[in-house]
Amino acid sequence: MLVYPAVDLRNGHVVRLREGDPNQQTIFSDDPITTAQRWIDQGAEWLHVVNLDGAFGDDSPNLQIAFDLCKLGVPVQFGGGIRSLDHVKQALEGGISRVVLGTAAVQQPELVFEALERWGAEAICVSLDARSGRIATHGWQVTSELTPIELGQTMARGGLRHVLFTDVSRDGKLQGINLDATIQLAQQTGLQVIASGGVSHLHEIRALGASGAVAGVIVGMALYTGVFTLAEALSAAQMTGV
Repeated sequence: MLVYPAVDLRNGHVVRLREGDPNQQTIFSDDPITTAQRWIDQGAEWLHVVNLDGAFGDDSPNLQIAFDLCKLGVPVQFGGGIRSLDHVKQALEGGISRVVLGTAAVQQPELVFEALERWGAEAICVSLDARSGRIATHGWQVTSELTPIELGQTMARGGLRHVLFTDVSRDGKLQGINLDATIQLAQQTGLQVIASGGVSHLHEIRALGASGAVAGVIVGMALYTGVFTLAEALSAAQMTGV
């Protein structure tokens, strides 16, 4: 199981939000490149980069920063505000390895299917973020009627392979990931699920890995606050017992 250190960008800073709330922000660094390089030096094989300004519909320098991060030598998974095929094309041509679509998957599922056809299943990921069991969009500010499993099954039928799953109510709060919902999503859709949102203990990473169903886990606040190290997370992800 892969471990993706999170590099969340807002106005050029590395930040973490509680429950995706822009008013509950902590800035951890003014230097995204140095931050990302630290995770790479500690063994990261991928980076998960989020353009929070893009998710909220604001302009920022974050896309160019993401392109600069791609030059550090590990693949970058990037999302936030990508809502058109032109946005996908721009990101991939800039060096992004995998683009994450969120709001677009709910409002324009045909856009996801077209992106899959044009760039392939390895280049496209859909974010199945949920609040109270329903998909949340527009930077987690709007809740739809769809469940993650419903949307995941629809996307899988269209050829999607990779998804993120975040329980928004837990994100950035170190209250523990939603293990049951994450594993259930993977088992019922057959998708390569990357878990996210609230990872607070190594035993959660071990449980995800031991499930045999989850492909990856994104770690953010726990790394930035020193709850555990990236080396410890990488080790836990390779364990087969909890």
